[in-house]
Amino acid sequence: MIAIQSIVESPLFKNFIIALIIFNGITLGLATSKDVMDSYGEMIQFVDAVIIGIFTIEIAMRIFVYRTSFFKDPWSLFDFFVVAISLVPANAGLQILRILRVLRLFRLLTIIPQMRIIIGALIGVIPGIFSVSMVLMLFFYVFAIMATNLFGESFPEWFGTLGASMYTLFQIMTLESWSMGIVRPVMEVHPYAWIFFVIYILLITFIMVNLFIGLVVDAIFTIKEHDKEETQESEIKQLQNEIKELKELILKQNHIQK
Repeated sequence: MIAIQSIVESPLFKNFIIALIIFNGITLGLATSKDVMDSYGEMIQFVDAVIIGIFTIEIAMRIFVYRTSFFKDPWSLFDFFVVAISLVPANAGLQILRILRVLRLFRLLTIIPQMRIIIGALIGVIPGIFSVSMVLMLFFYVFAIMATNLFGESFPEWFGTLGASMYTLFQIMTLESWSMGIVRPVMEVHPYAWIFFVIYILLITFIMVNLFIGLVVDAIFTIKEHDKEETQESEIKQLQNEIKELKELILKQNHIQK
């Protein structure tokens, strides 16, 4: 068991799995090409089967080493779920599982620490994102009603209904062709429409949307500080253990000399 644990936890083994996931991503991309599959389909399917087999062995080794602790770790459960999907035969009734096999590329998120920090930050800010989303939707809804009443008759394609207004305002929020494509044509009929759209962009695009970015950045810094504190505590404990062992060694030497 100790030998298997040393293999599972070794950087070389982890780097091998990372390289295998990246290589598998390339083969999954090639499998989307009809020409490639016509020429090398059997080879790609064989390589995919070998990769799934290696992933299965890796998961089995981790379960053997960590026992019940494996199933208490969310990242490990995600790995188990992704590999389990790959093992289910994708017949006519379960064709969706063949598509879901691409999820195995997300295993990079569980292996690479930097990616885990980002995902952890995103999970940590879900309550804040939900609150900001509710405020954003309220502003969005109010502006959509206003736009429908102001510009619906003149531009029914963009603002004729509440749904059309919300979609158009979503496009404006992303700043995609908002000026020349939408606002300037509207201003030809409604000269003062720029006031409405400028206020909307300032509130929604430059303030509310940036709140999401601020929440994520703040969460990343918080997680990094927490990891830094844990690393420092671990180093202190290791140093204390080394000092304790050194004291015991000195006491033993003194006892032998006496």
